[in-house]
Amino acid sequence: MPGEPGIPAPPPAARRDLLLLGAAVTALLLAVAGRYGYSRDELYFLRAGRELALGYVDQGPLTPLAARAMDSLFPGSLTALRAPSALASGAVVVLTGLLAREFGAGRAGQLLAAGCMAVSSILLIAGHLLTTTTPDLLAWTTLSWLLVRALRDGGRTWLLVGVVAGLALQNKVQPAFLLAGVLLGVLAGGPRPVLRSPWPWLGGLLALALWAPNLAWQATSGWPQLELAEAIASGSSGTSEPWYLFLPFQLVLVSPLLVPVWAAGLVRLARDPALRTWRSFAVAYGVLAVVFLVTGGKPYYLAGLYPVLLAAGAAPVLDWVRRGGTRLRGGLLAAALALSLAVDATLGLPLVPVGALASTPVPDVNYDAGETVGWPRFAAAVERARDRLPAAERVVVLTGNYGQAGAVDRFAPGLAPAYSGHNAYADWGPPPEDAEAAVVVGLPRSDLERWFGSVTASGRIDNGVGLDNEEQGATVWLATGRRVPWAEIWPELRRLG
Repeated sequence: MPGEPGIPAPPPAARRDLLLLGAAVTALLLAVAGRYGYSRDELYFLRAGRELALGYVDQGPLTPLAARAMDSLFPGSLTALRAPSALASGAVVVLTGLLAREFGAGRAGQLLAAGCMAVSSILLIAGHLLTTTTPDLLAWTTLSWLLVRALRDGGRTWLLVGVVAGLALQNKVQPAFLLAGVLLGVLAGGPRPVLRSPWPWLGGLLALALWAPNLAWQATSGWPQLELAEAIASGSSGTSEPWYLFLPFQLVLVSPLLVPVWAAGLVRLARDPALRTWRSFAVAYGVLAVVFLVTGGKPYYLAGLYPVLLAAGAAPVLDWVRRGGTRLRGGLLAAALALSLAVDATLGLPLVPVGALASTPVPDVNYDAGETVGWPRFAAAVERARDRLPAAERVVVLTGNYGQAGAVDRFAPGLAPAYSGHNAYADWGPPPEDAEAAVVVGLPRSDLERWFGSVTASGRIDNGVGLDNEEQGATVWLATGRRVPWAEIWPELRRLG
């Protein structure tokens, strides 16, 4: 029941059609989930899931917990590991359609909004892997849907906002930016009376209570996520981009061909009197774009607002189709959706044969595609290096990043646990003091020579398909005769990024 005068009841929901479309997206993602291999983040999450904590230096506990659960139920299954992301992606598609309904779209408008989200590059890329991004995208979309209803109806819906926000903050801190942006939008453009009700504030307290364990961990650990944000802003992450690409990147997060749909939604939210109750989302988009741009955030940090913009833009785009030559304009819209699916699926999903991947632009456009190739061969090269040292000698594996360490933990369990100073792996070290030798990948020889009496090359990493990713061609070092305590080495190895 509408809670604000002048807002008509939304049209019927196209639930069956939306569920079918969402199921189709989930089925597509599951069908290709087992191709290529683990991403470096997935290998990291598997280890983090075995080191359960209330928080980590770079994330909340939710995604590592999901990794542990799926790997425990279906050991070694890449498809099972990625199933939560596939399901979350299907849910995002359904919720995008339901958001369009809240903005007055009928069946066709709901399906258009959901279809645009279904073929978007961000959904297909994130939905293919188990990452913190996919649940974050679902969280933003769910929060947006609940906020739209809460701003209109008020009451206990705000408590649902609080519950979802509290759970979402156990994954990433970004949902707090959405809530802050919408709050600023309400203060700037209304409806301000909602803030005089106790329900939004009760919802906020509920979110804070659910987030409290992770907040407490962050506080007692020195707020490492603030340091991580600085590292990301400096470009230390593989998915970081220069600041001047932040805004151009927004044109490809959905699809360049579908920019008119979400742009129409942004304009409609900002100017249409019929949507004045939700003008705060237009304000939030502008504010957060500036905040993430100025602070060096990654371009995809804004991705969670595109379901709202697509939902608001679906109806005016359909009106445009119906006003002119329906067949021509409808054909153009259908072609934009079909071409977007073809391009985004090719770039975002493992459709290209792995042996041909190096000769395509896919790894240049989609960083994660290149990082899902070669990990078993990486671990095998480390094992060969270990075999060159006496069997009775205590040897550890030391790596430059968490993906390399995670690959050893997954594919060379006889050498586990691997050690690294990267992110949370730093908290799981240092190695034992009786380990005088190490097989090392990803660290400069000059540093190793300061810590060990002998440093020799054992071999090089080769992923077997000629793909130029971060590990390809890296030297595998044998470092023996350690002369500096691990307790002194470890602080030099710690890094966030």
